[in-house]
Amino acid sequence: MLRTRSTLRRLLAAGLAALATTAVTLVATSGPAAAATTPGIDVSHWQGGINWTSVRNSGVQFAFIKATEGTSYKDPNFNANYVNAYNAGVIRGAYHFARPNISSGAVQANYLASNGGAWSADSRTLPAALDIEANPYAGGYCYGLSTTGMRNWIQDFLNTYRSRTGRYAVIYTTTSWWNQCTGSWSGPWANHPLWLARWSSTPGALPAGAPFWSFWQYTDSGSVSGISGGVDRNHWNGDRNRLIALANNT
Repeated sequence: MLRTRSTLRRLLAAGLAALATTAVTLVATSGPAAAATTPGIDVSHWQGGINWTSVRNSGVQFAFIKATEGTSYKDPNFNANYVNAYNAGVIRGAYHFARPNISSGAVQANYLASNGGAWSADSRTLPAALDIEANPYAGGYCYGLSTTGMRNWIQDFLNTYRSRTGRYAVIYTTTSWWNQCTGSWSGPWANHPLWLARWSSTPGALPAGAPFWSFWQYTDSGSVSGISGGVDRNHWNGDRNRLIALANNT
């Protein structure tokens, strides 16, 4: 359900506490980042060794960290990044790069959950993210799947992850890929937070049916103290307390 900022102000003025569910906890907007946004990054082994204390001291408050890909790849830096980010006070989440043409969604969700993507109620662990985007390998832009086949694959992944962890996974995608490869499917957005990839000054159009973005990857060439070279930069659409609420499933 789309809520404008003016609608939110009226609801808040009426004293309605919109923290009962994750979906309500998020600030709803399809326009530019709201005034209360929280800075974050996403990383993998491509960033090399990371000084997470310096990252946190620079103002970064959350990070998505690559855990797995497909059915057999685990990022070699995941364990160090995941633990060190937590110890530095960074709210962290794992992500899985989807390969829908090599196995079922259930197989890959189980692989993620068994290799670092499981959730824990510690105020610093986000539900893991499904990174579903254009195929960088052989097999076609949409991994050779029909729109129905892609919807079924994604739903299989999401259902299995929720069964394993009790949480609704975050979905990372681009608007163009989602609309083309799922046939503008709106099914997941009632429960699954959108992590939008769009390297621009504004989020632009959202995937079909998505009422708002929760995370927004707005550049792939940011710089952060403690990391050599470029890094993806992100916004969380709300303040740190709201992000902790998502981490805690409250």
